[in-house]
Amino acid sequence: MTIREATIAKLQQLPEPLLQQVSDFIDLLTDRQQHSPVIANPQSEFSKAWARWFDSVNCLEVIPTESASDYHY
Repeated sequence: MTIREATIAKLQQLPEPLLQQVSDFIDLLTDRQQHSPVIANPQSEFSKAWARWFDSVNCLEVIPTESASDYHY
């Protein structure tokens, strides 16, 4: 029996007043899902962002500065 079938079996046993509460809850869950971004693996998204940052930094040109021997005491 799938989770869907088990849930439907439970719904069929509920009295009418409770069915309205379940229906309202389902509406709430559906609304939340539609209005929130879904990130399957947030850690993966951070890893991708860091990888893009390192790629962009690796392309920067390094310009040498003057040597430290130019300092006056």
